[in-house]
Amino acid sequence: MKNQSTFTYYGLKHLLVNMVIIMLFLLPIVALQAQIQFPVKVGEKPESITKGFNGNYYVTLMNGNVDGDGEVAEISENGVKVFAKGFDQPKGIAFVDGHLYLSDVTRVWKVDKDGNASVFAKKEDFPEEVLYLNDVSMDANAKGIYVADMGDTKYIRDENGALWPLDSEQAKLIPQVGRIYHIDLTGKVTIAQGTSPLMTNPNGVSVDNNGNIIVGAFFQGNFLVKRNGILTPLKGQFRGADGVEQDSKGNYYVSSWVQGKVWKINGKTEEAIVLIEGLKSAADFYLEEDKGRLLLPDMLAGMIYAVDMEK
Repeated sequence: MKNQSTFTYYGLKHLLVNMVIIMLFLLPIVALQAQIQFPVKVGEKPESITKGFNGNYYVTLMNGNVDGDGEVAEISENGVKVFAKGFDQPKGIAFVDGHLYLSDVTRVWKVDKDGNASVFAKKEDFPEEVLYLNDVSMDANAKGIYVADMGDTKYIRDENGALWPLDSEQAKLIPQVGRIYHIDLTGKVTIAQGTSPLMTNPNGVSVDNNGNIIVGAFFQGNFLVKRNGILTPLKGQFRGADGVEQDSKGNYYVSSWVQGKVWKINGKTEEAIVLIEGLKSAADFYLEEDKGRLLLPDMLAGMIYAVDMEK
């Protein structure tokens, strides 16, 4: 009996040790499987994405052309769900000071951790008439947001929906009323960048490594940076420019909604390479440098793609 008990004790101990070893081996695999796997089908007309509450991702969904049917979707390890709703045409989104901020035609919303939305800045709060608010970005000090107003967009396309040629007579008639606004966390709105012939219809806005705004001009295709306080285009044209960002190494990134492409631009030489192409539309992406990727909405496909920052 003593020998049998000893065998049983040591056999059970050996079995438990083996089980612990197996579990330790499997834990990284289980954790890996639990991570969000991109691409993700997220809904109808995703426009912009950011990382927010609990490390989850939040996407604006324009949905149809019905007022009030716009939503914010949450992407987590548990899947995709509606996080907030009741918007008209939600566009840019940013996470600042524990809240989501998103643009919606002529107003900006603030959304808390429970999905409750309130109007943060209404049309009347802007110092100039706003016509089509688009991208939203946190400022350099996390004390507010930048919001791009594209201005009047109904003159930029021909009868087939294509952008007018830059040297056309129609291009000269497009009103230059696009601006970049700053809104601090109290809701005070000021003009950060006035109208410019270089950005007739500004779409993308972000902040570079020096804390200056960078802008993607949708109609001209200019990628604009501040140099000695002057708005200056980088080399090349990226017509339909949407999202713009700069990484910690100084490289720039720009998407084109019209061309369905994303470029990486060398911060020193300004030479551009294509990171991804062939999409139906490439909207306002989120630069997730710690994971070496851009999270990119393809609005017309209803998908979020992970794009490798290196090529």
